[in-house]
Amino acid sequence: MSKLGFSIRLFVVDGVPDGLRLVEKSNWVGRGVICPRSVFADSKCRREFDKTGVYILTGPSEIPDTATVYIGEGDPAKPRLESHFAKKDFWTSLILFVSKDDNLNKAHVQYLEARLIQLAKEANRSILDNGNTPQEPSLSEQDVADAEGFLSEMLLIFPVIGVNAFEQPAVKVRATTTLAMRAKDLVAEGYEVPQGFLVMKGSEAPNEHVPSTPPFVVDLRRSLIERRVLVPEGKFLVLSQDYVFDSPSTAAAVMLARNANGRIEWRDAEGRTLRELQSGTKE
Repeated sequence: MSKLGFSIRLFVVDGVPDGLRLVEKSNWVGRGVICPRSVFADSKCRREFDKTGVYILTGPSEIPDTATVYIGEGDPAKPRLESHFAKKDFWTSLILFVSKDDNLNKAHVQYLEARLIQLAKEANRSILDNGNTPQEPSLSEQDVADAEGFLSEMLLIFPVIGVNAFEQPAVKVRATTTLAMRAKDLVAEGYEVPQGFLVMKGSEAPNEHVPSTPPFVVDLRRSLIERRVLVPEGKFLVLSQDYVFDSPSTAAAVMLARNANGRIEWRDAEGRTLRELQSGTKE
């Protein structure tokens, strides 16, 4: 069954495209607030910040293709966010989700916080700044259903607003062509996805990079090893999960541990490069 389409309304509050924005989804009681750190002090007087909510702080990390994320909740949200504004330096933007009809309570947002942390750890696509993993509060069956419904709507919105920390790699559709790289006895396989290029679990990479490997590739490989995405197995490093890179070239460079053009390195079963498949011509 094909998924149903939905609409998202994005309201730019101050007329500045990268300023404060409100996010609403069709047929949903929730509301999102996207607030750059630079305007938080002037925006925190809005009534959304006085509501019970769950929030995500996002910012850059030293590792390319990887954001730093902190997940929290507040009842109300404002005091917690004011504390993070004073004490946490990494974040550049926050996304707060509240209920327009005030149906979210403290237990609901504690549940949402725990579930989002769990999903972020499972996706393993970001540096998680949370030191602890909170336990899910005890909720009735009905409250769990309500919270999970709210969560499902949030998870639809996150990719649309550029947050991929919770995304699990999509199951490959039948029509997608699987591509491969083979070098020095290692094999890596993957395919294009809307978010970039997915390299499949079990793909192999060298243990060491060559001296000319670009620094961003070295840093990304180190991060993947530290996060147990790349794990030692025999004479190679092996992907412990499906992993989405931002481009075929980044995927190829990490898996070959050297500078690489993914449009040429990734090939189908007949030896055609990704570039040939995309252009429809033979080089």
